[in-house]
Amino acid sequence: MIRINKNESPIPALNPEILTDIITKAEFNFYPDEEYDAFINAYANYYQLSPTQVSAANGSDEWIQKCMIALPEGPVLTLNPDFFMYTAYANQINRPIHYVDAEDDYTFSLSKIKKEINRLKPAFFIMSVPHNPSGIQYSKAFLDEIGDLMKAVGGYFIIDEAYLDFGDAYQIEHQDHIIQIRTLSKAFAIAGLRVGMVISTEKTIQQLNRIAHPYPLNTLTLNIATALFSDKQLVNQLLQRQRALCEKLRNIFEKNVSDIIHVIPSKTNFVLTYGDYANDLGQYINDHGFLPRFYNEENMKQTVRYSIATESQLDELEQIVLEWRKEYDLSKSKSN
Repeated sequence: MIRINKNESPIPALNPEILTDIITKAEFNFYPDEEYDAFINAYANYYQLSPTQVSAANGSDEWIQKCMIALPEGPVLTLNPDFFMYTAYANQINRPIHYVDAEDDYTFSLSKIKKEINRLKPAFFIMSVPHNPSGIQYSKAFLDEIGDLMKAVGGYFIIDEAYLDFGDAYQIEHQDHIIQIRTLSKAFAIAGLRVGMVISTEKTIQQLNRIAHPYPLNTLTLNIATALFSDKQLVNQLLQRQRALCEKLRNIFEKNVSDIIHVIPSKTNFVLTYGDYANDLGQYINDHGFLPRFYNEENMKQTVRYSIATESQLDELEQIVLEWRKEYDLSKSKSN
């Protein structure tokens, strides 16, 4: 079974020769103080940030959890649907969490979000950009309005940018109440090493790190991540390959089934489909060796999500979609 249900990278970040060299040179007998600093500097340099604006932890999930713990008391506001771990981490510490529900087409109304912010005055509002699970990337103007309003009500705006490197880059002003969370699990292909990043002002980074572990990442993880971000050409080539796979995945569904199944335009490494025939196609794909993401939530039962795979696997996936489409067309012609 080929797994396309977790939005993972189907290609590795580094080749075996580079990894062997990193492992051979790693000083496992020492604590990784210098390794941590080297990675932070490499990452900050790649994104043209100050190292004081950046911090790393064990996956972006840890930063979500830290926001729940370290930010001021009060309710959280988020979207429904969005990344399910927002709810899980809020529940861990009994922080109240509230939701703005999606429209029927899985988009979100800015006016409804602003209305809920004004009503609830949350400690923070968190959303994924591009959005998970729809794949939609909301505009900078959309984000700016939310950020300005959260500042006015005295709360934080947390932008979970796990999939931003597949989408459209934007520049957002660094302010104390704006927190950007990123991950190396998706576009940078090291999900198993668990590296999550946070970007904000130095003041806010210090506030979040009040509950930081002394050594949040191990020597090997840090050396691999540093090797990746120290080579801008390597990073750019990796991103180009990832984006090409994203385009190939989108085309499979947009070209072959978008006239009978809703295919949401995606700025991520996955595609969300919904409608009367979405589950039928998803089950057919599942029965033919690919595992997509199905949902049990009431507002997601008619949806199926597909992550990228290798080029050859995507070629195989397209043939399966075409076979399903032939069967669908034949059944419709018979019914007529």
